[in-house]
Amino acid sequence: MTDRGNDDDRPAQSGLFEAPASGAALNMGHRERLRERFRKGGAGALPDYELLELVLFRAIPRRDTKDLAKRLLARFGSFAEVINAPEGRLKEVTGVGEAVVTELKLIHAAAMRLSRTGLAQRPLLTSGPDVIAYLTMAQAYAHREQFRILFLDKKNRLIADEVQGEGTVDHTPVYVREVVKRALELSATAIILVHNHPSGDPTPSRADIEMSKLVIDAGRPLGVAVHDHIIVGRTGHVSMRTLRLI
Repeated sequence: MTDRGNDDDRPAQSGLFEAPASGAALNMGHRERLRERFRKGGAGALPDYELLELVLFRAIPRRDTKDLAKRLLARFGSFAEVINAPEGRLKEVTGVGEAVVTELKLIHAAAMRLSRTGLAQRPLLTSGPDVIAYLTMAQAYAHREQFRILFLDKKNRLIADEVQGEGTVDHTPVYVREVVKRALELSATAIILVHNHPSGDPTPSRADIEMSKLVIDAGRPLGVAVHDHIIVGRTGHVSMRTLRLI
């Protein structure tokens, strides 16, 4: 008598009885769908947490990144603040290691490089939208005050962009002679002073105004003009020239 076997020996059937997809397969499907939405609609098609997910894909190749993206945004507030956050504070968030920090800082560096290249190719308006966008990206979210100078030639083209000093949460020392000396070394005929207020409020203080006037007075007899002093913060920016404070 021939053994015909039993039902358990038959090949598995497709359809309703198909085994569920593994977690890894579901995750890869989610990633591809997210990438496709980005390809078709650009960054505007994605909320901040999904854009951050895309960034984290490279750092965390096989795990879901949605939860980490949402926790980073809950801690820091926005995509911009996440990529600007100091390394130490980023690592306070569970799941953030060297690979994640590197990817976030790479995005920030690439954005800065692209923006700065655009500025270098044309004359700068003292508080034009491209300048403000660059300065906001560069230091509006910094947790300490930074004093930056944009050095310009006689056609108002960017020669150099340098951070001259970093201070505390509410003060940065500025050495007037060193500012003018550096302008002369670079053969700059004009400069734009910049600093940030980590508090978020860009309203200039009396000390900000007085320091600006000292630099103007020191540079004038040497042919170095101060086009503006711009203060940036999380809530906006202020141009002292526009406000007629200098």
